[in-house]
Amino acid sequence: MKWIKRLLTVLVIGFVLFYLVNQPEGAAAAVRGAASAVGNAVNSIITFFNALAG
Repeated sequence: MKWIKRLLTVLVIGFVLFYLVNQPEGAAAAVRGAASAVGNAVNSIITFFNALAG
């Protein structure tokens, strides 16, 4: 079972590197989108707790 996890990890890392080398603009856009989603989630959590604190 451990070898399956290791194989999947290697495949995912290989795909990410392949994508980064072949489409750097697309990879940058994906990272920007992910960072934006995390930022929006953090903002929503802060807004929620501020509303609770009232």
